Amino acid sequence: MAPLSTGPHGGDIFGAARELGRDTGEILDFSASINPLGPSPQVWKAIAASKHLLSHYPDPDCWDLRQALATHWSIDPEQIVVGNGSTELIDALPRALGIRRLLVVQPTFSEYAAAMERAGGQATSFETDRREHYAVPIDRLSRMIETGRSNGRPFDGVVLCNPNSPTGQACSVRDIERLATSARRRNLWLVIDEAFIDYCPDQSVLQRAVSWPHMVILRSMTKFYALPGLRVGYAAATRATARRLQRQLPPWSVSVMGQVAARAALNDTAHARKSLAFMDRERERLRMLLAALPGCVVMPTCANYFLVELPRSRHARGVTEQLRKQGLLIRDCSSIRGMNSRSIRMAVRTVQENDRLLQVLSRLLQSGVSS
Repeated sequence: MAPLSTGPHGGDIFGAARELGRDTGEILDFSASINPLGPSPQVWKAIAASKHLLSHYPDPDCWDLRQALATHWSIDPEQIVVGNGSTELIDALPRALGIRRLLVVQPTFSEYAAAMERAGGQATSFETDRREHYAVPIDRLSRMIETGRSNGRPFDGVVLCNPNSPTGQACSVRDIERLATSARRRNLWLVIDEAFIDYCPDQSVLQRAVSWPHMVILRSMTKFYALPGLRVGYAAATRATARRLQRQLPPWSVSVMGQVAARAALNDTAHARKSLAFMDRERERLRMLLAALPGCVVMPTCANYFLVELPRSRHARGVTEQLRKQGLLIRDCSSIRGMNSRSIRMAVRTVQENDRLLQVLSRLLQSGVSS
């Protein structure tokens, strides 16, 4: 249960383009897990129709977007806080909730630990088991929450990414409700990050959790709605908790176009259905192709990415660098706590792009080049 270290993020096509001397359009980024169908067509129309708003400050209350989200979820708009991506909300949570020691279910997103460090607190690890495909052991975690202690030291908050990144594992609604019950008994904060839950929507607890005073649900418009460049995320909680979180955010942090695009994306249910149908098909096709690579282990996933263990003769760092030289970015997960030196994550992209990656990766793994 040692303090956690943070690691690098994926998704930096600009740095890769500079390093390789290429245009960003020549880079295929599998390191960031974004909807391969791109934003809703309605997003482009909404942005074009809102160009006149660029000469104004954005609405600091994100009123129209919060109303749209409230209608979508059938909850009170006062229970929603919109941020400059969910990372801004993650950064604000320790200060808003007074969390000094956070239990992080690992392996997972590094920003939870980084936010605690910036707030002057500490994050400790609750590790899942590779032999169980990193599934969260609900019995063991629930017991730890009910003791309120990790490695003999108390903690006052727990964060769980569901589905988890980079493992792709998801907990059921019943599992989350059980953890919530344990947290409520100990008066601990429970934060559930649902950034990727749009790919398994039946496992979301957002509508239930907004009535639980000790819980915060995080959501992102980045992944499923394909808006990473506009930075929009939101949190759902009780009205009192939402007010505490809102007070920690700077004014005007969510851009005009971010608010406009998020509303348009949220309202396009046809694009959402199309995106889910595509992912169901292509994820299974890609899983079979990856599993056919000699020596590779493909972890089960509920999201739009795969955690893959390379053959024992290969290392994630070397394979990642060799793919990078060919303009293919994947996520080296070897530095993430709980992962081994062969762990990589790759997004599910379009059929043609996935085939390109598989061809290059297959040749690389069959070559005698050391990695």
